[in-house]
Amino acid sequence: MTDRGRGNVWVVDDDASIGWVLEKALTREGYAVERFESAQAMLAALERRPDSGPDVVLSDIRMEGMGGFELVDTLHDVAKGLPVIIMTAYGDLDSAVNAYRHGAFEYLTKPFDIREMLSLVERACHQGMTVGANGDDDSRDRVMMGESAAMQEVFRIIGRLSSSDMNVLVRGESGTGKELVANAIHRNSPRSDQPMIAINTAAIPSELLESELFGHEKGAFTGAHGRHIGRFEQADGGTLFLDEIGDMPAGLQTRLLRVLSEGRFYRVGGRDEIRVDVRVIAATNQDLEALVSTGAFRNDLFHRLNVIAIHTPPLRECRSDIPMLVTHFLRQTALELRLDVKQCSPEVLAVMQAYQWPGNVRELENMVRRLTVLAPSKVIQVADLPGEMLARETRDEGWVSALADTALDRLRGGEKRLAQSMGAQFETALIRAALTHSRGHKQKAAELLGWGRNTLTRKLRLRRLE
Repeated sequence: MTDRGRGNVWVVDDDASIGWVLEKALTREGYAVERFESAQAMLAALERRPDSGPDVVLSDIRMEGMGGFELVDTLHDVAKGLPVIIMTAYGDLDSAVNAYRHGAFEYLTKPFDIREMLSLVERACHQGMTVGANGDDDSRDRVMMGESAAMQEVFRIIGRLSSSDMNVLVRGESGTGKELVANAIHRNSPRSDQPMIAINTAAIPSELLESELFGHEKGAFTGAHGRHIGRFEQADGGTLFLDEIGDMPAGLQTRLLRVLSEGRFYRVGGRDEIRVDVRVIAATNQDLEALVSTGAFRNDLFHRLNVIAIHTPPLRECRSDIPMLVTHFLRQTALELRLDVKQCSPEVLAVMQAYQWPGNVRELENMVRRLTVLAPSKVIQVADLPGEMLARETRDEGWVSALADTALDRLRGGEKRLAQSMGAQFETALIRAALTHSRGHKQKAAELLGWGRNTLTRKLRLRRLE
């Protein structure tokens, strides 16, 4: 009988090199590993040995014959509760959502981090199956893409919400795609066959916003010549997306809280109580905790909205995704404007990846559209880029050059283990800057640095900054 060690892991992948890497890494950690080049071979082995089957399955999505999703579906019938971790080379929202919808425990994007893979396998061995909701493939959300860790985390949360009906708060800077996230949550939810209604609370004058949200009756105020159905009634059974929720006036916050709590309200000037079943997804680029502390935003409303929070990362934290996004926007713009598809030179992509993108993905898309129209040749060159981008690149290179000069001086002075000493100083400077910018708010500082709260706490102790 096979020694199961920490657990028995079956790897299903027609790429022998991937299978070999997984087997070596898992065996080194004490797992018993069996490899299969097809889903059919794995199922045949499970049928022959039902009492000595796997504790966890790692499966590729795309294989000849039966694919990973079909394997997950089959295992639901023959080995219910068996956790399956899906592996994919496609870092898009559809792969993530479909993995959860088919009932996968988790998914990994190739090339993956071995430590992340081992952590997932360990969790799968101890926790059992996390079941998602079945559903059809939805390929409409192609603009949401990214292989960076930050974007993959967004995809994972959306996938986990595919069978949920909870309120969601989407937080992030302007231009990071908060409405795209809201659309994706709705389209992959049990309410997908019902309407999703969106309203930007900052774009409507405060005196009109109440009527827009809750509707009004004829004669409710000057100019109310007929009944108006508000956004909540329009979204009944579906989803209401409240963008820029931090700008909502205090009086309306109270009315919104009651609707979220009780599912009922009155139109402006109305006497009949209206009952609705609406899921609310709110979005903001503001620090709601700070607004709560000053009384500008209701604490109870914040907690009612913040059941599930999703952080849309700024583009500067997803620089590895820029070439993919640029290619997508170039093709999209060429199709829209009926032009030939242009390409960016490697030098242009390097400048774009070094740029800070204060306007995030929205700024990148607008830049690509402008270059598609104005660049004279099919290959976009550095000279085609706007001057402000090149000027920023020069400024960014300045501190890098200064850092390199400092390192060279210290090496000439005979210093050893330079990476350790300067790395610690560099990290300390980053932590201090983040804490200064967040006014000492550790959770916010951790988000700015791209870390978890526990990581920041540990590094504060390590650097003796507490």
